[in-house]
Amino acid sequence: MSGKNSLRVCFISRRFFPAISGMSVYALNLVRELADRGHDVTMVSQYRNDRAGVSVYGGGPPPPVPGVTVLGRESLGEQRVGDGLPASFEQDVEDMVATVEREHRRKPFDLIHAQYGYPCGLAALEASRRLGLPNVVSIQGGDGHWVGTCCGTHKQAMLAVLGHAGALLIGSRSFAEEVRGHHGTPLERFTLVPGATDTRRFHPRDEPSLGAMRNPPVLLYHGRVDARKGVMELLDAMRMLTRNGRELKLVVSGIGPDLNAVRNRVTELGLGDRIELTGHASYEDAPAVYRRGDLFISPTYSEGFSNTILEAMATGLPIVSTRAVGVVDCLEDGRNALLVPPRDARALADAIARMLDDPELRRRLARTALAEVRELYSWQAVGRRIQQVYGQLTGTGPDTGWTHLYDPATTVDTADPSCRFRSAPHLL
Repeated sequence: MSGKNSLRVCFISRRFFPAISGMSVYALNLVRELADRGHDVTMVSQYRNDRAGVSVYGGGPPPPVPGVTVLGRESLGEQRVGDGLPASFEQDVEDMVATVEREHRRKPFDLIHAQYGYPCGLAALEASRRLGLPNVVSIQGGDGHWVGTCCGTHKQAMLAVLGHAGALLIGSRSFAEEVRGHHGTPLERFTLVPGATDTRRFHPRDEPSLGAMRNPPVLLYHGRVDARKGVMELLDAMRMLTRNGRELKLVVSGIGPDLNAVRNRVTELGLGDRIELTGHASYEDAPAVYRRGDLFISPTYSEGFSNTILEAMATGLPIVSTRAVGVVDCLEDGRNALLVPPRDARALADAIARMLDDPELRRRLARTALAEVRELYSWQAVGRRIQQVYGQLTGTGPDTGWTHLYDPATTVDTADPSCRFRSAPHLL
């Protein structure tokens, strides 16, 4: 899409690099794809710049993206927790809206696309209401899993977004069904657009030798170091495997809210010589991180759609994961991965042992996963689907009937104070 069909798009990102999350990867690849297709893209991205935020997200302003205007907005409302105050998501929403308004006055946008239903999706609804622009909201990760089950204020905010966004993009049917269970959103409200990965950037270290292992074999966990990603169960599984005399190494790559807890657990289990915690890895360095592994382990409790799994598939790694929301849509036990119940360290250890002991199984699963990710989950295919949604909305007006659900004048003082994210916004 170029020339007369090009659009001026405002993309509102919950976190961008150096944040360590699938959201960052999704945002980067989407805005690159849009710019490559001739669109004029401005990204308005939140970031944390306080000690707590930096420890989880990497912190600091977002870096430039060639061909894209990137505007970093420090999440001052969230950072109030450092002063012992409840996080003011409302302050940050207003800041995002004001930024979009200012940029629109400079050069009008055609459409607003928000990543995350809250707070970014709510900011998109309000900016659209003020400017008369159509909007798209991508439901990703924590906004679908937890937001709106936490307090009355966020419940109403999510109902406003889910009921009144111009289009709702979601990565998988299982995730859409979870959101429907939380909020009653009809499935027909969602447009299924799966996650995607850069299959040129992520590729096997030696494609003819898929499934080959080093001595000792290396298990890889890469992504947000968060108990909700199953990292504690992985440590317990590692202890079970090594107790039985297996020579094995585990690389844990990334940072997150539970990094210190992981360090303590490694010491407690006596696994310091078996587990390497590598810390932050940039997106530029991520392909080399994957190629360090022989097996990829993702014991997650739930996903919107896992970018790390797609990257592991593209790298040709055999995968052990869970029968979890957002995983079962791209992985099937025995076909392209081994899947176990979430939160079950014993089952996880058994599946890893099975993979270690069966070279033909590793080769078959890795080959199948690699072929599927190249066919189904490239950014070129997914980007076309998103641009089709843009085309359907371009020139239409926004649905402004949501203000009876959520009052845009809400402040932290009038919000429900019971929300657990007010004291721990880094978990959102």
